[in-house]
Amino acid sequence: MIASGLTLSPEAWTPPEFKPAQHNVTLTSEPHLVMEQTLESGTNAPETSNSMDDFYKLQQELLVVTIILTGLIVFPVWFFYSLNIALNYLLGACAGVVYLKLLARNVERLGTEKSQVGKSHLAVFIGVMIVATQWKDLHVLPVFLGFLTYKGTLLVYTLRTLLTPSQN
Repeated sequence: MIASGLTLSPEAWTPPEFKPAQHNVTLTSEPHLVMEQTLESGTNAPETSNSMDDFYKLQQELLVVTIILTGLIVFPVWFFYSLNIALNYLLGACAGVVYLKLLARNVERLGTEKSQVGKSHLAVFIGVMIVATQWKDLHVLPVFLGFLTYKGTLLVYTLRTLLTPSQN
């Protein structure tokens, strides 16, 4: 496979070592245990485990950065506007964290249990917007902007990825 403009000359390519497949079937409700068992048995599944480890690290990083960004934004909003507006923003940001967590759970199940991403995470956004429009003390714009905090997290992650040299 040629990735992002890299070319491989026939001299530089060495074929991977052939290992006969082991046909051990393990039925369990916990897929991470199967991955650990495959790592121990030496089959070709470690790539899946490594990619899932990367996925869990990315998920954790995005959640932590979202919470940090929320904390960094709430206090200036409180200072420059009011406590009510800051709490509206915080409500939207909490809904954004729940949305991000549900989306990550749907993506995690994508290859093993489901063939496409579900729409359950959209219910969080729709619910918080309905509550914001119907409740007299809530303002729609701060709640909406708070919800979009996770998008700021994605921008921070993208910029960090682009600006730091790769470790490969």
